[in-house]
Amino acid sequence: MKLDRLLAITMLLLNRRRISAKELSERFEVSLRTVYRDVEAINQAGIPVVSYAGNSGGYEIMDQYRLDRQFLSLEELQSIIVGLKGIRSSVGDQEIGGLLDKVGALVAKSEQNTVATMNNQLIIDMNPWRSGSADKEKLSDLRTAIRESQLVSFQYTTSQSEISVRTAEPMGIVVKGFGWYLYGFCLLRQDFRVFRLSRMKELKVLSRTFVRKEHQIELLDYRWGKKDSSSLVKLVLHIQPNMRAQAEDYFQAEQIAEQPDGSLLVTAFQPDEPWLHGMLLSYGPSLRILEPAHVAEAIKNKAQKIVDMYAIQT
Repeated sequence: MKLDRLLAITMLLLNRRRISAKELSERFEVSLRTVYRDVEAINQAGIPVVSYAGNSGGYEIMDQYRLDRQFLSLEELQSIIVGLKGIRSSVGDQEIGGLLDKVGALVAKSEQNTVATMNNQLIIDMNPWRSGSADKEKLSDLRTAIRESQLVSFQYTTSQSEISVRTAEPMGIVVKGFGWYLYGFCLLRQDFRVFRLSRMKELKVLSRTFVRKEHQIELLDYRWGKKDSSSLVKLVLHIQPNMRAQAEDYFQAEQIAEQPDGSLLVTAFQPDEPWLHGMLLSYGPSLRILEPAHVAEAIKNKAQKIVDMYAIQT
């Protein structure tokens, strides 16, 4: 325990300009006398800790001292730090916070101003637009279940709004697009499935364990870019200029052809699934489906049902 505390104090001193003995005492829940002994032990280990008296006093490590970072450049270290901060912001993992301290310790104090400037130039925020404490609790529970190979159970709502209770062998967690997903083997369906965390309720980590199957998380279906051509439909869409931003956010540049009047002609292959209708309806009257006819007919029918619903109310 003492060795862990000595290492943690060293990392703090390497990452911060100055820290008081009182703050160290409160952080590690030890007496001031213990802090003094720890700092002395760090000094004896060859790490030059300097103490300053007064109201703004405390301990700090000499400016030019740093741990050997071998072949990592300052820019490479910064890339690691930015990535770790992005992960920590979404999962709130204390272990990642400790890892950040260790990586930050490889940066010399004389370089920390440069690092602070670079931090403001690139930020990775992996939190979906819809996120909160409940999602972080799910992530924490699922990571524990994955690590310990424990089954999980939960109530799940499918994209067709069907509700069922599932038990699954959790394989991994993926953040993609606008949300977090659990990838695992569903015991109900007896197959691998992807579950969106926002649709999972009453998540429980069970005491039952399982033997992890030889299946890699990278081998996901079309949702992660490995499209099954048999499930795709060719769309030809005419989109008005007022929806250019939304179209360019979703479709790839090579799928979009600008027309003389400023409108867009989009040709793209998409999964022929119910959520596709919702995406197309989101463009409102600014989108016309030229192909295929069955998708155009489905959108027409859905739009008519919306009109009929409001007609009944009036």
